Amino acid sequence: MSQDGRRAVSVIGFIGSVFSPWYRWSGRRDPENHVCLNVVTYGPGGKFCMTDRGRNALRQSAHSFTVGPSSMHWTGTQLDIHVDEVAAPPQIGRLRGRITLRPCALSGVELPLTPDGAHVWRPFAPVSRIEVDLGPGGQWQGHGYFDANFGTRALEADFDYWTWGRFPTPDGALCLYDATRRDGSTLAQAVQFDRTGAAEPAPLLPKARLRRSLWAVRRETRADAGHRPKQSLAMLDAPFYTRAAVTTRIDGHESLGVHEALDLRRFRSPLLMPMLAMRVPRRARWTHRD
Repeated sequence: MSQDGRRAVSVIGFIGSVFSPWYRWSGRRDPENHVCLNVVTYGPGGKFCMTDRGRNALRQSAHSFTVGPSSMHWTGTQLDIHVDEVAAPPQIGRLRGRITLRPCALSGVELPLTPDGAHVWRPFAPVSRIEVDLGPGGQWQGHGYFDANFGTRALEADFDYWTWGRFPTPDGALCLYDATRRDGSTLAQAVQFDRTGAAEPAPLLPKARLRRSLWAVRRETRADAGHRPKQSLAMLDAPFYTRAAVTTRIDGHESLGVHEALDLRRFRSPLLMPMLAMRVPRRARWTHRD
């Protein structure tokens, strides 16, 4: 997110593209045949890019992940992202450029999201700096975040609903994870990270409601008692998912961070898949030329 809170970017690399209708229609038997680099810019002229590609588009090593013409490379001290993607309607066009994420430190935290460890959250660098150069009007600097999620089952098989948030604090960043599993059990976790990468459980602040999204997805986060968080920048709105910049208050300090809410009950509906296919094209035959 930019320092002034007016622009933001998200980049997600998928092997087994979780939200791809093509992967779901395939039976999810071959994750390496459904890969993508999902790049979304927020703010003036924001673009959404999420092309589902086949196995010939994938190249990976211990430090690099390449999907089609785009790639991510870990140098040992920073994550270099090269973007060359085509945006979906309504902002049709190419999105090209570079993004550099520099962690203040790396964290060793790993949090199972289910008791059997079928889903795991790995926050590599919750406190980072980011530099973005994605062409005219897309050049800015700000604070960033770097994590990963791993799973051996579909999200909708184990969860009904979850929310996640990452909010800067005076000493680092607070990450919030709340989820309702399909068996009725819940996850409620708050982790405070400092600038050295050290982490410790944080007290769970009271839940606080946000206004529903444009698609009426229920939203909630955590905040000081009596405080009402507010959306500061709309990012991504889908029938089952919403991402936004949210201003909240944590231990007396105002914080502008990123919040997500995911309704897996809606995502389980097969009626959503044709809608998603309009935003997530499939290029199964793309291959590297060298």
